[in-house]
Amino acid sequence: MIGFFLGIIILGITCYIDDSKGVPSLVKLVAQILAAISVVLCGIRIENISIPFAEGKIVINGIFSYIITICWIIGITNAINLIDGLDGLSSGVTLISCLSLLIVFALNNSPLIAIVLITALAGALVGFLPFNFNPAKTFIGDTGSNFMGFALAIISILGVAKTYTALVLIAPIIILGMPIFDTLFAIFRRIIKGKSIKAVFEPDKGHLHHKLMAKGYTQRQAVLIMYGITAILGMFAVILLESGIWKALSFALLILAIIAIGYKDVSKLMQEDNSNINEKNIRKQD
Repeated sequence: MIGFFLGIIILGITCYIDDSKGVPSLVKLVAQILAAISVVLCGIRIENISIPFAEGKIVINGIFSYIITICWIIGITNAINLIDGLDGLSSGVTLISCLSLLIVFALNNSPLIAIVLITALAGALVGFLPFNFNPAKTFIGDTGSNFMGFALAIISILGVAKTYTALVLIAPIIILGMPIFDTLFAIFRRIIKGKSIKAVFEPDKGHLHHKLMAKGYTQRQAVLIMYGITAILGMFAVILLESGIWKALSFALLILAIIAIGYKDVSKLMQEDNSNINEKNIRKQD
C-alpha cells in the first residue's frame, strides 16, 4: 500500500502540473516509470504467467518479473489516459472494468485487499460519472485518467497474485481489451505515420472514438458504443471463468449475430437523420 500511494502521489503531482500549466509527454512517461518502480520495490509484481487453456505455468524470476510488471502498469495507465477523449468515456469504461473485475475476484476468492480497492474505485466513479457524462460539468483531466489507469493496473495484479489458473490471469487482459487494443494500435499507427519513435508522443485523431464520430455518431452515441464493447468483454471474461471457453464463445457469437442484424437498421436510421438535417439546413438557407 505504501508503494501504491507513493505512486499515486508521483503521478498526481506531475499530472496536476500538466493539467494546469502543461508538461512534455516525456516528463509524464518518466513520472509513470517512477510510480511503477515505487510499486514494484514495495512487493507488488507479476511472478507467474500461466499458459492459456493448458496445464502449466511459467515462473518469472528476478529482473524479468520487474520489467513485465512495470510495462503492465505503464501500459494500462496510458491505455486509460489515451481513451480520455470524450466526456465520460474513460471514467465510464473504468467503472465497467471495475465491476467486471470485482465479479472475477469474487468468483476466484481473490485477496480481500483487491476486492476492497476495486469496490472503492467503482464507488468513487459511480459518484463522479454523472457529472462527467456528456454534457460534462466536471472534467477528469490527466490527473484523473492516469490515476484510474494506474489503480486498475495495480489492483488487477493484486487480484490474481495468488492464483495459477490461466483463465483468471488473462481475465484482466480481456476486460481491458478495448483500451489496450486502442493504445497498441495508436503506437503502431503513429510510428508508421511519423516514421520515428518520437511520433508515439504526438496526439492524433485516429483513436476508436474519433473513428466512431467520423462515421456520424454523436459524442453520446460513441461513448455508449464503447461502454457496450467494454461490458461485452467483461461479460465474456466472467463467462469464460465461470463456465468455460465454449459457453464464452457461444456468447461472443450471439453478440456478433445481434450486431450484424442490427447494424443495417442503425445505418439506415443514421442516413435518414443526416438527410433530414441536410433538408432542414437547405430550407433555412432558402
